[in-house]
Amino acid sequence: MRIEVIRAWPHRFDSVVLELPEGARVVDAVRASGFADDPEIAGHAIHGVVARADAELRDGDRVELLRPLTLDPKEARRRRARKA
Repeated sequence: MRIEVIRAWPHRFDSVVLELPEGARVVDAVRASGFADDPEIAGHAIHGVVARADAELRDGDRVELLRPLTLDPKEARRRRARKA
């Protein structure tokens, strides 16, 4: 099955398309992509929905590697409101 793994950080974007066997899981896709050693990975998502590493993949899935939050979303909203 065909799976795409995406790693998107500020100012950089990497994408790898993989052929994996049926029954492959998120962790298998991350390892096969070569991104497993990236210390900035804080989680995973499949088509934008947070997923566990042991989640089973289906043909055509897009695995997104998530980075840690640098600012609490509520605080970011407060700062934007102050500027407006």
